[in-house]
Amino acid sequence: MREAVHISGVPSPGPRLDDLLVQVARGDQDAFTQVYDQVSGPVLGLVRSVLRDPAQSEEVAQEVLVEMWRTAARYQPSRGSAMNWVLTLAHRRAVDRVRSAAAAAAREHRAALLDRTPDFDEVSEQVESRLEREQVRRCLRTLSELQRESVTLAYYRGLTYREVGELLSVPLGTIKTRLRDGLIRLRDCLGVSA
Repeated sequence: MREAVHISGVPSPGPRLDDLLVQVARGDQDAFTQVYDQVSGPVLGLVRSVLRDPAQSEEVAQEVLVEMWRTAARYQPSRGSAMNWVLTLAHRRAVDRVRSAAAAAAREHRAALLDRTPDFDEVSEQVESRLEREQVRRCLRTLSELQRESVTLAYYRGLTYREVGELLSVPLGTIKTRLRDGLIRLRDCLGVSA
């Protein structure tokens, strides 16, 4: 059986922490009081070293001690000392709190960025859309009649090149040429760079 090491060199009276934690797992409240007295200081110290905030540290330390009471049955003496088990619970809970705070800060930052984005201005969008349509109409008027007719059938009525050729009784190659030339002139008229 292992012997407990004590900083003062004098063993503390009463049962060992490992044995007490086994009793806590059985629901022994007196054993929990003794465990609490032995681990509350180290738990708070560890949590405070991770969190730095005294108020949050006390809150997390309390959560750890409640978790220790509820999950004492999970403690396995063969895997390590009771103090290490409790301090592992404390460290994990403190790190979880740091991660949670970081995630909350990131969410708040994203929300603040969303607040800064300008609202959708429906009126200006409608005006801009009308201006663009008018510019396209004006540029369509600069095309030859054959080009305008081919572009209108292909892009406004959604016909394929072959369907445009059949409708106008013009060979497919001629339709492709008209459309290419018409689109080039539209691009230049609209000021779109290639």
